[in-house]
Amino acid sequence: MANDEILLDVKGLKTQFALDEGTVRAVDGVDFTVKRGKTLCVVGESGCGKSVTARAILGIVPSPGKVVDGQMIFYKEDENGAVRPIDLATLRPNGQEIRSIRGAEISMVFQEPMTSFSPVYKIGHQIREPILIHQQVSKAEAREIAIDMLRRCGLPRPERVFDQYPWELSGGMRQRAMIARALVCRPSLLIADEPTTALDVTTETQILELMKELQEELGMAILFITHDLGVVAEVAEEVIVMYLGKVVERADVISLFYEAKHPYTQALLRSIPTISKERRHRLDTIEGMVPDPYNVPSGCPFHPRCPAFMPGICDVIEPPIYALEKGHLARCHLYNEELVGNVMDEAPVTVAATASTSTTSA
Repeated sequence: MANDEILLDVKGLKTQFALDEGTVRAVDGVDFTVKRGKTLCVVGESGCGKSVTARAILGIVPSPGKVVDGQMIFYKEDENGAVRPIDLATLRPNGQEIRSIRGAEISMVFQEPMTSFSPVYKIGHQIREPILIHQQVSKAEAREIAIDMLRRCGLPRPERVFDQYPWELSGGMRQRAMIARALVCRPSLLIADEPTTALDVTTETQILELMKELQEELGMAILFITHDLGVVAEVAEEVIVMYLGKVVERADVISLFYEAKHPYTQALLRSIPTISKERRHRLDTIEGMVPDPYNVPSGCPFHPRCPAFMPGICDVIEPPIYALEKGHLARCHLYNEELVGNVMDEAPVTVAATASTSTTSA
């Protein structure tokens, strides 16, 4: 991949929370890249480290969380078109450099806009604030910029919305206003942390369409965090799947849905309700629960729930990430031919069947 295509390159990111009960490795050696103008989706169950990864990029990990290792290289383009790499992991969370990036070059849309907007300030005040911080304009000019972005985000009568409080808007209108605030400085990267979870299906569809339209118009990249694979199919170009702070699979969206490699990804896909299944067919579920973050299983963290579990291997050896075809990556011992060959000598039918599982039947 050419360097000029990469906007954000995350390598070995580790974020930990030191608590009385123990240390939580919320993000444990995550690697991924975000390309300019493209959408990367981060998928996984609650507690897998998706949101902490996003907050680490912006330097807003809640205390006592800290980035303890890794790099987050952001390729910032200046006014003359020159690109300068900045390691976000080395910046002080309240320092001037990250504050010049946060809200201007990288913005974030949160899951619930009612908790993101202050209820005591008007919408316009809160959208105008980042403009005044990052751009050399007057309050009147900032007002016009804010109203124009509200209009682009599909809010009717944006001049009126500008002077309303968050609690005067519906959930869908608040989320549109939240997107307007995130995009008002025209960032090169938008982080969307489950922006449609609290919305009804119709409003969700409208918000997703709006984000795609604005992405094309502004040329920004999107890091989209979700647990909804239906949303992934609609918006993603590339996908990473996380489990207990680690990336277990990475692929383009077509390969992920039709040729998923990791047993966890396969299980997620099988759990999607489809109209092709028989009426009385029980919905597939993933056995067990996500392990206690204070007591992560040895070896592969997914092995207690994995249908392809190989005793003496999966519960002992932590799998590396394996490079498969067409840039497809998977963190699973099934793709270590030597290990699988040894196990197949003892249980050839079970392991072979699991290793060749096709997600197209899901």
